[in-house]
This record gives sequence, C-alpha cells and structure tokens, in this order.
Amino acid sequence: MTARVGVRRARPEDVDAIVDLFVAVVDEGRWLGTQPPIDRDARRAQFVEAIEAPAGIASLVALVDDGLVGHAHVDMTPYNVAGLGMMVDARWRGLGVGGALVRGAIDAARDMGAHKVALQVWPHNDVARRLYLRHGFVEEGVLRRHYPRRNGELWDAVIMGLVLDETSPGSGF
Repeated sequence: MTARVGVRRARPEDVDAIVDLFVAVVDEGRWLGTQPPIDRDARRAQFVEAIEAPAGIASLVALVDDGLVGHAHVDMTPYNVAGLGMMVDARWRGLGVGGALVRGAIDAARDMGAHKVALQVWPHNDVARRLYLRHGFVEEGVLRRHYPRRNGELWDAVIMGLVLDETSPGSGF
C-alpha cells in the first residue's frame, strides 16, 4: 500500500518535528552520516537557518495526515549542482514517502536553476539506491573507505547523480 503523501516547503513550526525525526534516524546508526549524540539545539538552529534561507536552499517536509514523516534538504553549489539529502521515518519507509520527497527535491532543484542533482548514499542502503535509480539517478562512482565511524569502521559512499540539463554543450563521453 502506498500512503497519500503531501510534500511542501518546511515552515518554522515544523522544526521540532524535523529535529525529532533526525534524532530518530541518526539513532538507527545505519542511514545518515551524523552519529549520536545529537546537540538538539544546534541542529534546531541549522534547520531554522535552512528554512529561512532566502535562496539556494530548499527544506522540504513529507506529511501524512498532517504528521511529518520525512524531510529533504536541497542546497545549491556555486556551480549549480543541487546536493540532496533526505530521511524518512522508519514506520513510513516503503510507502511512497521517499518517492514523493525525491520528486519534490528534483522540482526544487529545477526551480533553483540546477543543471544536476547529486547525492551520496551508503552502499548497504539498497532501498534508497533503488529509489534514486527509479527516479533517473545513475551511480557515478564510489568513495572507498571514505567516512570514518566512531567504532573504527571506514564506510564507502556511492555517488549518484541526475542530470537535469541534457541540452547545453558539454564534455560528455
């Protein structure tokens, strides 16, 4: 069953729920680069700053029955590539929330003038990798043994990208 998911720009009143979601996903220890413990006040300030940014950042929330179940962050680089990061409440994974957020993030990136959307995902996150592939992203490479974890492990990251501008001249191969 797919949930009826609404996606919109985050508002200041969403911040506490976004922080709660962030802490819950970080505590799972498998999906985000951030590791516990979380400074909730500092993270709250970062989310507020993103929501209030005048341009170049889109903070999106996914809602089901007015409850916040997902968040996506899109930020523009100086060279017009939009970086994407997102998280979905564990109880709502596999029910259409991720797809709705990806579509919203791609639209936001286009609105910001991005010619490409880029992200990194852990190799063990097969569900997210398949989600991004379904939305047109391709795997562009791997950062091998790149991210140190507190337990001493070194995690790889898969680099994925979605080209939005296929018509401008370029150096394709």
